[in-house]
Amino acid sequence: MPATRTDLPPPGGAGPAKAPAGKGATRPGDRIFSGLSKGAGITLLVIMAAMAAFLTARSVVAVQANEGNFLTTFEWNANADPPVFGIAVLLFGTVISSIIAMVLAVPVAVGIALFISHYAPRKLSGTIGYVVDLLAAVPSIIYGLWGALFLVPHITGLYEWLDQFFGWTGVLSYDGSPARSLMTVGILLAIMILPIITSVTREVFKQTPRAHEEAALALGATRWEMVRMTVLPFGRSGVISASMLGLGRALGETMAVATVLSPAFLIDASLLESGGATFAQNIASQFKEAGTMGRDALIASGLVLFLLTMLVNGAARLIIARRKEYSGANA
Repeated sequence: MPATRTDLPPPGGAGPAKAPAGKGATRPGDRIFSGLSKGAGITLLVIMAAMAAFLTARSVVAVQANEGNFLTTFEWNANADPPVFGIAVLLFGTVISSIIAMVLAVPVAVGIALFISHYAPRKLSGTIGYVVDLLAAVPSIIYGLWGALFLVPHITGLYEWLDQFFGWTGVLSYDGSPARSLMTVGILLAIMILPIITSVTREVFKQTPRAHEEAALALGATRWEMVRMTVLPFGRSGVISASMLGLGRALGETMAVATVLSPAFLIDASLLESGGATFAQNIASQFKEAGTMGRDALIASGLVLFLLTMLVNGAARLIIARRKEYSGANA
């Protein structure tokens, strides 16, 4: 039997299908969408650069006129002549309260996300997920009012207990003053960022490949072993991203902190003693009464907060990029 020719054109005279052309064959809609996407990204970079330039230009004037050391002065008197101000207390209060919030919020958020995504019945998980999303949308001033009117009066018992058993450390000593301290601020911030971290982490955990979970269970793993071997490694990058998102809100939170914290430019060894200050709280409380130089000084502190936030997010991206196993692409 003669061999069949396979290189002949199909009936009707149509030749072999042509390979798709290069960039010239892109549809108009794709080109428009690509241009809009690039434009949005470039616009974001321009806005960030404009913010940095504005903050830097206004900050240089204040720092040059400052009679104190901007990094180490434990005083804020920017309206004086000459002005004297520094960010030592602000940096300490911002970082410490944010660390307290992260230490309290992240483990609880991961636990809630795991419960919603892998343990709770479907109806219960839907209800809890709805409540978590609702809490994430509550304005910060509402948290601040709740913290000032409920949390501050009712947390003194906990502080007295901590002082009784751990006061010898100096970090958890308490003298009975109103509980408007950095610890109270950290607890309030933890409650505020908890829904954000939980929502993002829950969605990441739900993306874990079902085949991996079933394979772990088929090999005899318990529910927790399956979570530990498949869900947590897969969602690690999501947990880090969610944590950095929550940390960004904790670093820049203003109204809730200003409502709860008793402002004082001092650094106390005890986290339970009343007093302290943060960048955002100081800007909100002093901006109205500040003169031209005072506002430039506040802008200078805002520049430090801007750089601190950028540094934290950059560090998070670096951690994810250096560890390939953090990415779900290999799962």
